[in-house]
Amino acid sequence: MIRTPLRPLARILEAREKGENPDAIERENIRIRHEQMRDQSRQRAEGRLLVLGLFFVVAFSVVGTRMGLLAIAEPMEPRVEAPGARIHASRADIVDRHGRLLATNFETHALYAQPPQMVDPDHAASSLAQIFPDLDADRLKKDFTNARKFIWIKRKISPEQKQAVHEIGEPGLLFGARDMRLYPNGRLAAHVMGGASYGREGVHAAEVIGVAGVEKYFDDYLRDPANGNSPLALSLDLTVQAAAERVLYGGMKLMNAKGATSILMDVHTGEVISVVSLPSFDPNNRPHVAVRGDASDSPLFNRSVQGVYELGSTFKIFTVAQAMDLGLVNPSTVIDTKGPLRWGKHSIRDFRNYGKTLTVSEIIEKSSNIGTARLAQQIGVDRQRAFLKELGMLEATDFEIVEAATGKPLLPKKWSELSTMTISYGHGLSTSPMHLAAGYAAIANGGFKVQPTILKQDGPRMGKRVFSKRSAAEARKMLRRVVTEGTASFGDVEGYSVGGKTGTADKPRPRGGYYDDKVIATFASIFPSHDPKYVLIVTLDEPVDTVGDEPRRTAGWTAVPVAAEMIRRVAPLLGLRPTVEPVELTDIKLTKN
Repeated sequence: MIRTPLRPLARILEAREKGENPDAIERENIRIRHEQMRDQSRQRAEGRLLVLGLFFVVAFSVVGTRMGLLAIAEPMEPRVEAPGARIHASRADIVDRHGRLLATNFETHALYAQPPQMVDPDHAASSLAQIFPDLDADRLKKDFTNARKFIWIKRKISPEQKQAVHEIGEPGLLFGARDMRLYPNGRLAAHVMGGASYGREGVHAAEVIGVAGVEKYFDDYLRDPANGNSPLALSLDLTVQAAAERVLYGGMKLMNAKGATSILMDVHTGEVISVVSLPSFDPNNRPHVAVRGDASDSPLFNRSVQGVYELGSTFKIFTVAQAMDLGLVNPSTVIDTKGPLRWGKHSIRDFRNYGKTLTVSEIIEKSSNIGTARLAQQIGVDRQRAFLKELGMLEATDFEIVEAATGKPLLPKKWSELSTMTISYGHGLSTSPMHLAAGYAAIANGGFKVQPTILKQDGPRMGKRVFSKRSAAEARKMLRRVVTEGTASFGDVEGYSVGGKTGTADKPRPRGGYYDDKVIATFASIFPSHDPKYVLIVTLDEPVDTVGDEPRRTAGWTAVPVAAEMIRRVAPLLGLRPTVEPVELTDIKLTKN
């Protein structure tokens, strides 16, 4: 602001010339200056009042909005939080399809020490070593007498152990309340559960997080406090799971196998009713991950989804079904099976000499590699690859446990005509037993792809059609004849008309090539074959039947009897009653007397 002088010289001189009083000019300028200062003060005050008014408007708007939100929100009980206890340890339960408990939280305590508050560290150390045999008394004494102010002793203790520590009477030994994850069924369904551990830890609370299986896959859901009263319902049936594990364990020991897996799946919904992987573990005391050796030797290895194997002749039914779908053959078509079948420097042979020709149905019944390879030549490279992709055999399954994502199929580097021929009978393409279960479910349900799931479903979940209804029906008849007349005769279970296909594949060496005396034996079955409800896959790793004069390793002697016993045990638990298999009446003419 430019200030005007109170006595401007020009005006003063002019006033004196006119005989006027120069002081009047000064008084007038003072009055004008005071009026300007007053106007400026008023404007400043009005600006401040405007800002203050806007502040109150905004404040009342925020308060009003918050009150409105509280008015429309659902009422919640207030929670009291103590300092240091803001770690959310809540976790929803996991139940089977009938609501039976698989995993829950259990209130326990952690034990820690504050050495500066200890009265008799030596006595406390020796007493703790007696209560917890895995603790070293000398090490505890050293820890209690150094400069440390805080020491974790045990992160989980039982009520009995807590009472025993109380009786020591040491004020420097303290407890912190926390939840632990409890699996009341122990080893049952261990690979599905996976296990849990502690994340963020405090003295008064610890965060329970999933480390494997469904616990990790659904970790966000299980940790959400809003789901505390909504347990995660799985498709498993606890009773069926227990029976399957007992049978498979007995079969693995009887057949001298190093490992085994089984999958029982509903063919219409994709629900996995039971899935077993052996050897197993107790998720309450989950072992450490192996850092050396073969990962498949670890009990943590889930063979049902992580075990990627060449599954042998179980793949032949896919080749035959595709050939029938394409109109290339029908069950009675005669195929040249004279061997060996040569392709360049490679030869394809059958396990036995089945003669010069076989029908398509007999190729499945007798499990002819040559006959299947002939069909694959007619199908061609591109059509076979597109079909297997549509069936879901070329990528990892979406099964809802974290390990499933690691079970990606092993494909040939170059999908040549030779690859097409070998893949047709289950060699050259490695997939998991879960892939195989989904493929056989499509045959069993009339040709629709299903997605394997561990979650309980409300009804059928049919995907797109991958087989025609007629081809699927003919394939089921062939699978039934494999059991009644072919390589799976030990798989016939009276009253349940089992159909299936055996598969025996040489086990690959880690550095290339195949073992001469180690195989992967698989039996893929459906039951009842005339009205399929379930698919059962049984795979044994390095089985050998030593009952006879010579060791026998083929699936017909190893995996098939185990699967048959499992069906015999679990079918009644699934609500399936033994029935008389319907017989097709053919070539009957009605005549009159």
